[in-house]
Amino acid sequence: MNASDSQRILDAVDANFDAQLKTTREFVAIPSTRGAEGPCQDMIGDLLRKRGYEVDDWHIDFDDLRDLRGFGPIEHDFSRARTVVGTYRPATSAGRSLILQGHCDVVPAGPLDMWETPPFSPVIKDGRMYGRGACDMKSGTIGALYALDAIKAADLKPTARIHFQSVIEEESTGLGALSTLQRGYRADACFIPEPTGGRMVRSQVGVIWFRLKVRGFPVHVFEAGAGSNAIMAAYHLIQALEKLEAEWNERAKADRHFRAVTHPLNFNPGIIKGGDWASSVPAWCEVDCRIAILPGWSIAACQNEILACVSAASREHRFLSNNPPAVEWSGFLSEGYELKDSAEAEAAFGKAYGTVYGGVVEDRAFTALTDTRFYGLNYDIPSLCFGASGAAMHGFNEYVDLESLRKSTKAMALFIAEWCGVQKA
Repeated sequence: MNASDSQRILDAVDANFDAQLKTTREFVAIPSTRGAEGPCQDMIGDLLRKRGYEVDDWHIDFDDLRDLRGFGPIEHDFSRARTVVGTYRPATSAGRSLILQGHCDVVPAGPLDMWETPPFSPVIKDGRMYGRGACDMKSGTIGALYALDAIKAADLKPTARIHFQSVIEEESTGLGALSTLQRGYRADACFIPEPTGGRMVRSQVGVIWFRLKVRGFPVHVFEAGAGSNAIMAAYHLIQALEKLEAEWNERAKADRHFRAVTHPLNFNPGIIKGGDWASSVPAWCEVDCRIAILPGWSIAACQNEILACVSAASREHRFLSNNPPAVEWSGFLSEGYELKDSAEAEAAFGKAYGTVYGGVVEDRAFTALTDTRFYGLNYDIPSLCFGASGAAMHGFNEYVDLESLRKSTKAMALFIAEWCGVQKA
């Protein structure tokens, strides 16, 4: 690709950026929490059809995925779960094929009165777009679509097959991405524009979700000592798991990527429910937890360590020693992923990055996970993850920085052109 073609693509991103932001706002305005992603998938399908892509829109069959690497259990209504893939096919293939993927599911907004602006009424101010999912990662998904638009607006067309994939469940199991592989979609590389602060994810953690189900012995509070408080017993288990977290972080100091990161493996008791009455010693408590693991660690081995930790802590407890808690696996059972064998894809992106940003792209050891793992681990497809800057993902007043979004869209467009090849339209 020559310098003139590159400049026309960059100019096209600038020319269409207001339209890109308008589409992004419409996308962010859809409250696509878990189980309610359908309207977002409808919107993506319409955007793809309008642009002339072949659209494959299907309901995910949970049973088709059950035996695949990276599967995690589903506990909510999955009957409406869908994946949408738009495919561009060149008349003559000359370049290398590509998957562009974004997820449209978002986490709950939390108490609305703690947001400065309503989470699903996106607002642009001070060079930022605020709203749930504005950063993670609806702006990146729409950015990928407009990166493709920029190539077309530059009077060019890619010379390789491109799959634009909109998936769900990224925030809890990853089954949306897994469904695309089960469906048969493959490419020479994958690119996921998650918000990485303008750095390339070199290594990312895996994640395990589990639930502690603790029983107690209920009595009236006036004789509390005669009973056993399930909520307090659950706290005893949480303290034991914090010690396991500390042990795992000590091991992380030997990892070549994460040794430079302070406390990369985070344990989080994220949801707690328990008890029936303020004047009764609670007879039950459930705690939903998340803990991270390093790339290369076995899911099964880590599950066994969690079980051993809970069992040992229970033996030290007056009531739990004879009434052990249950542990249920409640979502992510996801391995970590390290970007390997990706020299050609990284060289193509490095060229695009240098044109837009100048210099060499920085690596990032990511203490969260992305869908890149499925492509790299399951099918040896090099999977790059790079995107804009922002803040407050999963928190209040989430936002994406718009200038960083403009730059990441430009880099994505040039990467697509470089990797897939282009010719005059």
